[in-house]
Amino acid sequence: MAEKGPITSPLGDAERDMTAKSLQGTLVDLVDLHLVAKQAHWNVVGSDFRSVHLQLDELVRNAREFADSVAERAAAIGASPDARAGTVSESSGVPEFESGWRRDSDVIAAMVEVLDELIKRLRARIDETDKTDRVTQDLLISVAAKLEEAHWMWQAKAS
Repeated sequence: MAEKGPITSPLGDAERDMTAKSLQGTLVDLVDLHLVAKQAHWNVVGSDFRSVHLQLDELVRNAREFADSVAERAAAIGASPDARAGTVSESSGVPEFESGWRRDSDVIAAMVEVLDELIKRLRARIDETDKTDRVTQDLLISVAAKLEEAHWMWQAKAS
């Protein structure tokens, strides 16, 4: 059970705890997505550099906005969000992105893989929150829609 804090929840304890778990998992994945995309942004090289570089900027911006919305939803239901570096490192499900210079085609393939995994995890959380909090589910659906759009665009770039 989550620790009771100064923010009351509109949900029952069990619903809050399950919803908070979904939000926390989504938060760390989104923070890690932001970090992975920024790492790629700084290290991409190749003939499609500029286009990939700019598309990564968009992904970074969206991941940060989504993470903020998810963290604020957690707080609104009385759960303290945790996106400290150690927490993200220990619990993110985002595939690792290698350090160093990366060819534009490798970055594109990596972003397709990263988004694919994140979307799978997010869709499972959408199913979980159907039972506990449809307001949170609605938020996760909107995040999934934007990530699926980004996934499509990265796949189209790879073709």
